[in-house]
Amino acid sequence: MATRGSERRDRRAAIRADRNGSGPALEERDPVRFPGAGAKFALFGEVLLVGLLVTVVGALVVTLPVALAAGIRHLRRYVAAEDSRVRLFWGDVRRGILPGLVVGLVVAALAVVFLLDIDLARSGFLPGGPVIEIVGWMGLSALAIAVLSLAQQWSPEIGWRGAVRRVPAAIADDPIGAVYLLVAAALVVFLTTSVLVPLFPAALGCALLAAVAVPERGRRRVED
Repeated sequence: MATRGSERRDRRAAIRADRNGSGPALEERDPVRFPGAGAKFALFGEVLLVGLLVTVVGALVVTLPVALAAGIRHLRRYVAAEDSRVRLFWGDVRRGILPGLVVGLVVAALAVVFLLDIDLARSGFLPGGPVIEIVGWMGLSALAIAVLSLAQQWSPEIGWRGAVRRVPAAIADDPIGAVYLLVAAALVVFLTTSVLVPLFPAALGCALLAAVAVPERGRRRVED
């Protein structure tokens, strides 16, 4: 009986390794596109972990762009079943944080401008308040798309300047993907302001996973 139980455990372990790509395949088939995403519960745990890490790093606001970029790179490595140790996340943060502070300052300044615009429009002191408020919300929406797209493009090799240059082409090539990024950002805001603030790390992790998945959706369509 002990031998049979051991065989069953070995069999289950082999099946798990086959599904997540960490071990040999049990049967011949096409390679899994994202082997790290096969274990759904483990992926959910990684999303929560990344959301928490990005929340901690981005707490100063001006560090949010580098936190988002490092989180996206970490999830990319994880779903590809590559080396996804947390120390690599911190390595990305160290390499991108100093030049990324300039980006963070620009993003924070623009966000403040748009929020003030919305607040003034609602105060009734300005003529055409509803139109001005719409402009403010459109500005915040565009900023959210730009920040997430910038975080998608960043890598230590090309730096922030290279990432900024790539953003317009990335959005123009996949405008529907940009809408998905906006929905992901809006979901983070909705869940944390209208439901429960402690959900912020989880919602942020899900938004980062969406940022990883959106470009792959386009590549898969081209391959098909």
